[in-house]
Amino acid sequence: MDVDQVSDSAAASAQAAQRQVRVQLTSKNEDIALPENTGPILVPTGLRRYALSTLVNNLLSSEKPIPFEFLINGTFLRTSIDEYLTANGISAETTLEIEYVRALIPPLHIASFQHDDWVSSTDVLSATSAAASWASKTIPNGQERILSGSYDGFLRVWNMSSETIATSAAPADGGHTASIKAAKFISPTQIASAGLDRTVRLWKYSEEEGGFAGKITPQLELYGHKSGINSLSVHAPSNRMLSASSDHTVGFWSTKKSEAPSAPENLLPSAASRTSKRRKLNTSVSVPQKGPLALLSSHTAPVSAAIFDAKDSTVGYSTSWDHSLRTWDLVTASLVDTRTTSHSLLALEHLPELNLLAAGTSARHITLIDPRASATTLSAMTLRGHTNAVVSLARDPNSTYGLISGSHDGTCRIWDIRSTKTDKDGVVGESVYSIPRKSLEEEGKGDSKRVGGEGVKVFSVGWDSTVGIVSAGEDKRIQINRGEGVLSSTKE
Repeated sequence: MDVDQVSDSAAASAQAAQRQVRVQLTSKNEDIALPENTGPILVPTGLRRYALSTLVNNLLSSEKPIPFEFLINGTFLRTSIDEYLTANGISAETTLEIEYVRALIPPLHIASFQHDDWVSSTDVLSATSAAASWASKTIPNGQERILSGSYDGFLRVWNMSSETIATSAAPADGGHTASIKAAKFISPTQIASAGLDRTVRLWKYSEEEGGFAGKITPQLELYGHKSGINSLSVHAPSNRMLSASSDHTVGFWSTKKSEAPSAPENLLPSAASRTSKRRKLNTSVSVPQKGPLALLSSHTAPVSAAIFDAKDSTVGYSTSWDHSLRTWDLVTASLVDTRTTSHSLLALEHLPELNLLAAGTSARHITLIDPRASATTLSAMTLRGHTNAVVSLARDPNSTYGLISGSHDGTCRIWDIRSTKTDKDGVVGESVYSIPRKSLEEEGKGDSKRVGGEGVKVFSVGWDSTVGIVSAGEDKRIQINRGEGVLSSTKE
């Protein structure tokens, strides 16, 4: 850049700073809203986020400055106001409505729980978790529990002091006979799990007085799949579960023994092998065995995820390596809709208020899909930032727009789908924060450049209002991250 260009640029900046525009500042959060009679304010168009944040703090007379983000027409302001006006063809004569929200604060590492093997799945039981609310059970502060499913075939329940207070049975005593891939709390006293032994299993969970020790007791074995099970979704109010299997089917199950059909004889472990095992191990565990309500068959490759519609439990969605997202009517066990994408789909989450489904892909991005019949485009938006496959997704419990993803690149990323940029592919979402694996730092291997996240792949991530962000993976750790700003910032 020559001297003339530099001076021209400086002059343009000075001119933008001198231009003014009327802005109406608003917030949906009552605790940070300006008085209702606050009218439009004349501000220089050269202002950016930091200066606007200072302005709002001054207007609020904040004792301690609050960092703010600013939204214009539902999108975060990432430039000066002047650049925004120019890019969108808006006159500086207009009154610009700008909404402000608390800025997210990077979630801090709280704890890591060490396993003996890879951790495939986690779930949380807390005052704000679905399992507690479904059961109308109050979980006292400090009594939260974390459930983990591991490649060693065992379920474990942990307290918040990183102590294991219960471990599931060994194979000979009614436990899984291969790696667990999915684990969920159905209620504070019931757990569901599934894995590579092709079974879905229900367990009774109980704790001794004081909560220092617990028991995970086999309750029901469900047979129906002919290959390993990759994920599990539960809906306790309707006593229903969905499973996603490598046999190309979605399993639809009842959590009530009395409602479940008989197990398919050809899929049961043979009586002879069971007898010989029991004789050899001198045990006589007998767990009831049942079958599925239905096997939903339409996918042409392994099914990676199956979930219930967050507002209507009679509707299910599934994703598969066959590149498709399918919608199911669970009352009639029939296929309603198929959306085919360009990549294998590996994870699925519903953002109900936005009428969107988020699907993690083998192509390292997240595709947002509107499943409604009226949707005119396949992909509503693409979220880019991961450097390896996206295999786990969870909603931000405190925001309509928030999402977290877990990837084989060894990170979790937080997304606010109002945070976007425009590039050659159109509008794409950018992650707000990336959460690395703490185990890398502790091992002195802080080079997150390990190819594809090798050794620290994230297999599971969840987000609970009380406990925080819980992730797990190849580093044999459950990692908990929490940030006050992350968890209370954007409640709509």
